[in-house]
Amino acid sequence: MSAAPTPTWDPDQYLRHAEHRARPFAELLDRVPALPGDPARIADLGCGPGNVTGLLASRWPAAHITGYDNSAEMLARTGEHAGPTAGGGRLDFTHADLTDWAPPQTYDLIVSNAALQWVPGHLEAFGPWLDAVAPGGTFAFQVPDNIDAPLHALMRELAGSARWKGRLDGVLRRADSVHDPLVYLDRLARLGCATDVWETTYLQILPGEDAVLDWSKGTGMRPVLTALADDPEAADAFTAEYRDLLRAAYPAAPYGTVLPFRRLFAVARKAA
Repeated sequence: MSAAPTPTWDPDQYLRHAEHRARPFAELLDRVPALPGDPARIADLGCGPGNVTGLLASRWPAAHITGYDNSAEMLARTGEHAGPTAGGGRLDFTHADLTDWAPPQTYDLIVSNAALQWVPGHLEAFGPWLDAVAPGGTFAFQVPDNIDAPLHALMRELAGSARWKGRLDGVLRRADSVHDPLVYLDRLARLGCATDVWETTYLQILPGEDAVLDWSKGTGMRPVLTALADDPEAADAFTAEYRDLLRAAYPAAPYGTVLPFRRLFAVARKAA
């Protein structure tokens, strides 16, 4: 898979909306069937600061779980979650780039939460990753499937404008960074898995002023903020323009700002 520009991540900003970001992962895990290993071995691809990796330990208390991420900033925050678990298992975290990650061992579950959209060509990795899943084990992931929403469309439009194109051309994720649900179902089913693919749209109520901008600063805006990091004045100018566009697209209400957010889920169980 070809490498994409790597954003610099801000764990504090990302965790400002931790509850909304964790909910889809919990609902994904609810659909994962029993694992063949006892204790199970689990890989969490794109673990971020490690807060949701702990949900794996809650579901499989004796499991040996390894979280993988390519962000030094995110991995620096995983220490508070690492170590032995109450059920006799263990949580470990290590650096890995998913664009070329090769499973170092066999796993009962390979899972990924909102990470594969940053990995160009990730469909091609499914075969090798499933080769490392034990018979009867599972590969499961969820990704945001809203690249056409105003949240992203307005940012792409602004980045492609005359003022910003020279600085931001090619920085943002492409429209094909996430595929149609049928593409995932077909690929996983052809690889011999019993496959369940679905979508859910969350009507997220975000608190505070310019709440959608605050959400985007933790995820979608990271490539822009990284590209403009050496020019704070430009970063502030882009942020102000984007803020005004978001205010019109997502008007605030007395109870907060509603951000509709569609996510795509897949659970693929390997034959026993």
